[in-house]
Amino acid sequence: MTATDRSIELTRAAAQAAADKLAHDIIAYDVSDVLSITDTFLVASAPNDRQVRAIVDAIEEKLLKELDVKPVRREGEREGRWVLLDYVDIVVHVQHAEERVFYALERLWKDCPEVPLPEDAVATRGKGREQAAAEEAARENGAQS
Repeated sequence: MTATDRSIELTRAAAQAAADKLAHDIIAYDVSDVLSITDTFLVASAPNDRQVRAIVDAIEEKLLKELDVKPVRREGEREGRWVLLDYVDIVVHVQHAEERVFYALERLWKDCPEVPLPEDAVATRGKGREQAAAEEAARENGAQS
């Protein structure tokens, strides 16, 4: 079984909304062969809690406006470190860059096929980890001063 056309459409729209709000490391997996609860996982990250929330809001707004769909569940908003949006057909994870590195969701789903995303959403891949490493180095340098 592969992801439905509807879930691919939702995933691509959510990825575009995330990219428009400068999300990093956007990737989507077709998990329909290994999970019965959803078709795709979309994962994106941001360097701070405020941007995580902005990305989540942009995704919700775009999917509601353009595709008339609301999440059935939303978790983690208060902390702003890892927000999960469950649209049944897709599950969106927006994580703070530090959580993204720590939990490494890609490691869990690496055997699943990637869902093709809009070109500008894919162009952001890799920037999040580099930025997280730079921020960590800056914190270490600041602590040594």
